Amino acid sequence: MSTAPVVMPSPATEIDLIERHRIGDPSAFEEIYSQHEKMVFNLALRMTRSPEDAAELTQEVFLRVYRHLERFRGSSTLKTWVFRIALNCCRSRFRRRRLTFREPSPGDDDALERIADPRADPERDALNSGLGERLDAALRRVPLAFREAVVLRDVHGFSYDEIGEILRIRIGTVRSRIARGRERLRCMLESEQ
Repeated sequence: MSTAPVVMPSPATEIDLIERHRIGDPSAFEEIYSQHEKMVFNLALRMTRSPEDAAELTQEVFLRVYRHLERFRGSSTLKTWVFRIALNCCRSRFRRRRLTFREPSPGDDDALERIADPRADPERDALNSGLGERLDAALRRVPLAFREAVVLRDVHGFSYDEIGEILRIRIGTVRSRIARGRERLRCMLESEQ
């Protein structure tokens, strides 16, 4: 069974959705939610490794998006803005709960498979192999600032400019964090062999 690739809206379509939301069209927010929900959930899941926490964070993110959508100025794409909110919610969760990245429990893999995006996914293919499990475990040990940059680039495919907007850091810092995060991952994986 194949599914059509997810097509992200053009900036004109995003402006239309936001305007429709501003005038009270409930279907506009539903479209925004459907376009970004899986990506937000996957980011939260990658950061927390808990399907329950990821689901709660996804709800929190979209509640904030709904409340603040009228303030969206369009200086970035809607996707970038939503991811910035998602990342800030994850950070707040860590500060409030002092979450640490836990090793997955036996039931986590089953839950992850049920909620995974059905599209072809190289990351999922890698996770199904031993290397993927080692990579996932190593990623949880990488410092948060590096992990955020690596996940946004290598898992979600954001450009360096978009990552800079999401994290509110300069492009040079983005490049540095990605390079340092990847280097730490490489060293951890090599030391396990």
